[in-house]
Amino acid sequence: MAQLTQPRWTHVALPVTDLDKSIEFYTSVTPLVVVRRNLDENGRGVWLSNPGQVETPFVLVLAEFYPEIGARFGIRPGEKAPILAPFAHIGIELPRREDVDAVAEKARALGALRWEPQDMAEHVGYICAVDDPDGNTIEFSHNQLVFSTVQDLWSEDPNATVA
Repeated sequence: MAQLTQPRWTHVALPVTDLDKSIEFYTSVTPLVVVRRNLDENGRGVWLSNPGQVETPFVLVLAEFYPEIGARFGIRPGEKAPILAPFAHIGIELPRREDVDAVAEKARALGALRWEPQDMAEHVGYICAVDDPDGNTIEFSHNQLVFSTVQDLWSEDPNATVA
């Protein structure tokens, strides 16, 4: 088993009201795949990640709590509890502009398109956003430069920072 040797940002966790519906949404609208399913005394959960993400594992944790556990967090059975909305969001950068349009088309067909595709400032790129089944916002971007900025910053010096 791989051992962690330094602190890592590993996941974002969201509560969901229907785990199966959320898994279907995330695996059909985003590039994420299921990497683990969990069942314990608190409820059911799943971890989703990019396929083959070995070097820097990062997962989206979805948790469907049993009612008495959800109540501790203010979650009531059958009621959506969006955590990331209307601006707070999960961001997924896509390799092509057409990929953003394709996601928007899928989301439009599901009635889940929050923001139509649009060009934004240079550091934001071409984006659209969709709502997951619980109303959380997922942003899809092309040319946002998050991936390339971090790669460029740390390709020569892994300890570099921006002042």
